[in-house]
Amino acid sequence: MSGEEKMRAKKEQATGKAKETMGRAVGNERLTAKGRGEQAKGDARGAKEKIKDTIKDTVDE
Repeated sequence: MSGEEKMRAKKEQATGKAKETMGRAVGNERLTAKGRGEQAKGDARGAKEKIKDTIKDTVDE
């Protein structure tokens, strides 16, 4: 499950970056903002997974 969530986070980050870049290229502020939001969502999901991994590693020791 954790691997799936990590991939989902990376996908959200990449999609967000693409939207932000496209929005800037065409001058669409809404698309740029949506891309930034998606990147932030991916960053948060990735951070959550890192915390879960850290806790799991700590408990396993």
